[in-house]
Amino acid sequence: MLVALIFGEIVAQFPIAGGLYQWARRLWSGKYAWMLSWIYLATVVVAIATTAMFSSSFVANLFTGTATSTGVAVTPGVQVLIAGSMLLVGVLLNMTGTKTLARIAGAGLAAELVGVVAVGLYLLVFERHQPFSVFFDTMGTGEGGYFGAFVGAALVGLLMVYGFEACGEVAEEVPNPGRRIPQAMILTVVVGAGSALLSFAGYVLAAPNLQQIVDGDIADPIPVILQDSIGLFGTKAFMVIALTSFLACVMGQQAAASRLVFSFARDNMFPGSHVFSKLSKVRHVPVNAIVGVNLLSGLILAFVYFFPESLFRVASMQMLAGYVAFQMVVFAALRSRLRGWNPAGSFTLGRAGFVVNIGALVYGVLSILVLAKPSGDPSLAFVDRWIAVVGFAVVTLTGLAYLLIAKPEKNSTAPEGDAIEVAAAMRARRAGQTLAAHTDRDRETAAAEF
Repeated sequence: MLVALIFGEIVAQFPIAGGLYQWARRLWSGKYAWMLSWIYLATVVVAIATTAMFSSSFVANLFTGTATSTGVAVTPGVQVLIAGSMLLVGVLLNMTGTKTLARIAGAGLAAELVGVVAVGLYLLVFERHQPFSVFFDTMGTGEGGYFGAFVGAALVGLLMVYGFEACGEVAEEVPNPGRRIPQAMILTVVVGAGSALLSFAGYVLAAPNLQQIVDGDIADPIPVILQDSIGLFGTKAFMVIALTSFLACVMGQQAAASRLVFSFARDNMFPGSHVFSKLSKVRHVPVNAIVGVNLLSGLILAFVYFFPESLFRVASMQMLAGYVAFQMVVFAALRSRLRGWNPAGSFTLGRAGFVVNIGALVYGVLSILVLAKPSGDPSLAFVDRWIAVVGFAVVTLTGLAYLLIAKPEKNSTAPEGDAIEVAAAMRARRAGQTLAAHTDRDRETAAAEF
């Protein structure tokens, strides 16, 4: 929430397509923004692929399973086929325009509220098999104190509560973005975190075989808990709702990545800018950028097909890179505040902004350290233990090499580092409008009295 509040202040002043790239550019410089955006683009491209792949078990359980079985194991081939189909559907729908994206996003929010919150409440009220004291029971896993458990539980928030920044990528395509985009970001965090907490509590308390889940005997517990609690038909209905939410998530990520590439290319800062800076004539969407982004995500699907055990490793790199990109924006905002920036958009935190900014940066740095921790399994190879850091290093070094060799920032004349000046101009313009409005009212009053 701290990070989302800072993002809200920035997007309210700069409601520009490109989100993090444009914010960092206006807060700091083109070079800094380019490096941040390279990292963030890698994050979203990977996220599109991993989100689609994590949906495969829901699709498989939707079309398989009986009253006594929860479905079949998902093979790498089936997983890639399902994920690829979801990517294709998302691409086709994204090409129809922002209105379709808004409708799907609304359906995804409704699906989350109904499927997650409603099911969670139902499990809590009608299907509770465990006492509330189970949350304080280690169930045989409480060796070494609670600090490790706390850090592990914190990962749930890090891995689930993200994506709010994608709202800013389409800021140029919605009315009154200075107010609506910050509100959407905050709502995304509140709904995502609240519904996740409620649903997790419901699943834990409704699990009749919780010890087996804790022991690892049940690898995919959600379908098992649902089938035990709401039966086969209810489980299938939940799968449909979950898939709607997955599709909305994939489409949102596709839109975010394509708008970032388009914004990059529009400033002549991206390889193949003349191709990716084009908009379709009818729908006015960056079709080339949408296709290009998803071709990269498709390559990741192919990689995971040949190396199925790499899915979670790829996802861990994705989250680390994402939080680094977030904190680069937060750090740029704090630097600008120290240099005199006072946000001037429709949404501001006022005097609390500086404290919130510091809190967001501290939270983000701690998150990065947690996500970068190596695996505790000493039997793994060095690269496997440090896969998140290794993957992030590959992305960062590649981007840095391109930045130093190609010098893309020299190709652009777009404004940069002007946050303080823009804020002052916005305040002066509002002050002038207010003065003009008062003058007009005074004239009207005098005329009426005359």
